[in-house]
Amino acid sequence: MSRYLVSLAVFAAVILCAQSAIDVEIENKNVDRTIDLTSQLVKISYKITLEHKTKKPITSYLFMVPTEERERLAFISAKDSSKKDLKLTETASPKGVTFSMTLPAGSTSPVVYIETVFSKSLAPYPTAISQTERQLVQYFGNVYFYSPFKTVTQKTTVHLSSRNVESYTQFKPAVHSDTTITYGPYDNVAAFSTEPMTIHFENYTPFLTVTKLERVIEVSHWGNIAVEETIDIVHSGAALKGSFSRYDYQKDSRSNQACVKSYKTLLPAAATGVYYRDTNGNISTSAMRVLKDSVELDLRPRFPLFGGWKTHYTLGYNVPSFEYLFQNGDNYLLKMRVLDHVFDDMVVDEVTTKIILPEGSTNIKLIAPYTVTRHPDSLHYTYLDTFGRPVISFSKKNVVENHITDFNLKYNFSRVMMLQEPLLVVGFLYVLFVLVIIWMRLDFSIIKEKEHLHKD
Repeated sequence: MSRYLVSLAVFAAVILCAQSAIDVEIENKNVDRTIDLTSQLVKISYKITLEHKTKKPITSYLFMVPTEERERLAFISAKDSSKKDLKLTETASPKGVTFSMTLPAGSTSPVVYIETVFSKSLAPYPTAISQTERQLVQYFGNVYFYSPFKTVTQKTTVHLSSRNVESYTQFKPAVHSDTTITYGPYDNVAAFSTEPMTIHFENYTPFLTVTKLERVIEVSHWGNIAVEETIDIVHSGAALKGSFSRYDYQKDSRSNQACVKSYKTLLPAAATGVYYRDTNGNISTSAMRVLKDSVELDLRPRFPLFGGWKTHYTLGYNVPSFEYLFQNGDNYLLKMRVLDHVFDDMVVDEVTTKIILPEGSTNIKLIAPYTVTRHPDSLHYTYLDTFGRPVISFSKKNVVENHITDFNLKYNFSRVMMLQEPLLVVGFLYVLFVLVIIWMRLDFSIIKEKEHLHKD
């Protein structure tokens, strides 16, 4: 009983703290919200103009995401009126997940720009279609801007991937024009207001999901960094109903089909020795273009990907180490991407990045650009290794294009260790030559014994 009372008291304290942290005198003077539904991702951007009823400067702001949407939130960022990034602090509250930010001092009417990206927020409906049917999806959202503050006026613009709209929530004023639906303006919206929004429309953009991506970066101090990615992809759109007909597929001349024939992967501009293979061997249907700032690889699987179909492949390349590895004495800094651009508007369920450092590396420190799960370090053995190369690995779930940023890995490495492998080769050849000399010096013949028997 006492434990129950303590839990109840803690819960009440959390609610009181959450309510006390909200300054009810702050208002969302104007909210301009844009919802982008042109791909498999839901990208929502906000331009929020704030105002304090007493005209006091506003030093902090709270942005809230409903609890049921937090799991699908892949990325969030906030900027002030000068487009400088604002640090976000996440806390849980009874009415949703709160992201708090500190605003520049001295402004009585600051403007905040917030960008959010949600994955798996578009549900195929119907969930299964035949080879020639259209792919329709549904989006479920909120007509109002969900906020702990009162909103004086707000407007929402929804961009669709097609003008073919089956149905949408007509909460007046609401206007549908071509590929755009506009909601509002709505005035004097109370805090935490909700009004269900449902849009059912046609969407043929590639619904591809990388279910697992393992990225291995092997660092060599002899001038090369080898990168290899093992990727599992599934078509997460409407599942294919019935059997697949190659004849109907070849005959279908529509540009908008529910299958994915190919997609483009972007590699670093310095990438060389690119290979693309699966369990059957090299896939020769890919094409590579060297651009000014990247290498564009047009990947074409062995078969078109329909809803529910999967593919697995390995992609690798080499880059020169001087572009990513920096040295100051025995101190080294590796600066590389957590992952590459797999395809446009990509969704990665989980990416695991492994960095294999040279043998003898010590004092290793990982600086990640965002929160990651660090795994225990391990050892990797290859040619001429004696006590193994250290392997640093970490993972991140629910990854999108916004997560394509660099990580920093600091470590120490003595230059003397670079002589280890050459000395091992020299030592091996020396021992081999000594053994050959000894072998050549030994006399294993029986000629003298035969001459002695002949004399007898």
